[in-house]
Amino acid sequence: MTYLPYRPEIEHPEADEQETIDGIIRGMTQQSETVERREHHAVRASHAKSSALVTGTLEIAADLPRELAQGLFATPGSHPVAVRFAQGPGETLGDRVSTHRGMAIKVYEVEGEKLPGHDAETQDFVLATGTTFPSGTAAGFLRDGSVIGKAAALPEGAKSAVASVARNLNRLLHAVGTESSMADFFGHPFAHPLAEPYFSQAPIRFGDHVAKLGAFPVAPAQAALQEWRLDPHADEDGFRHAATAFFRDHEVVYELRAQLWTDAETQPIEDASVEWPTEQSPYLTVATIRLPVQDAYSPARQRYFDEELTFRPSNSLIAHQPLGSVMRARLQVYRALAAFRQHENGVTPARQASVDEVPA
Repeated sequence: MTYLPYRPEIEHPEADEQETIDGIIRGMTQQSETVERREHHAVRASHAKSSALVTGTLEIAADLPRELAQGLFATPGSHPVAVRFAQGPGETLGDRVSTHRGMAIKVYEVEGEKLPGHDAETQDFVLATGTTFPSGTAAGFLRDGSVIGKAAALPEGAKSAVASVARNLNRLLHAVGTESSMADFFGHPFAHPLAEPYFSQAPIRFGDHVAKLGAFPVAPAQAALQEWRLDPHADEDGFRHAATAFFRDHEVVYELRAQLWTDAETQPIEDASVEWPTEQSPYLTVATIRLPVQDAYSPARQRYFDEELTFRPSNSLIAHQPLGSVMRARLQVYRALAAFRQHENGVTPARQASVDEVPA
């Protein structure tokens, strides 16, 4: 298989991209202000409601082939990690509403040249359920953001109804052999947070190459969760309770896999709504994430992860630079929205220099 090389020329920003990004920041800040007035606290503009807050290790094998032994993964060994699992919306909804989920990974003790503005020895990977990003581009997200903003203004009962319609649409599309990432965005199945794979959705540089990333659950105990479904009327915080209960008794294991870029036509860099065909380029394992038995939601840990810690695509090695329209927007949007949230709450950002800073 031939893997295409990374070159700066593979990106093609629109002439008015900065104006689009500024519009996204304004729109998402306004949405955050709406939620803050309702909840009397500023929360993340996406993935606000956490379900598990854990630490563990990322283990890089010694026998990776050259095309996979790139960037962070070029040197075998073990790195500490902090991982935050969360629901998708930028508000702390009750779990009668099930949406897409997120898995944010911070890898510590990472040496190498970082992107401008990132001076810690860390590498962040921000993943979500679904292999693609519904809007595709920054301009598409600016357009779709108005829909999400209107949804944020709805009362929770109406959101539950919207989510139910989206879930039924998603099931119908799946039955006829297709998928809708937007339907999944609003109406994700009531599945266990630790039973699903998570994806970068948009590409990143992968040393000499380009890749999308995926984290796939591989522990036998996680496989046993495949048929688990939350009763949305039984527990307003059911996803959190299910995840933390699981961590009390089981190790959680993911394989981190890279899908390398092989075809510029079928695997576009600029449009994150296009799925890269796995028959052209399968996901290949580059590391194992091990999250041992632990208390996944102590009060001190909840404050640290949800208030002080940030996970950003811009917290990155140059070797894993985010690529494409959506990722270029995220480089600025995540930073601006974290600054807004922490300013509103009077929170000093965490140093983020060591996993030892994470409370027990």
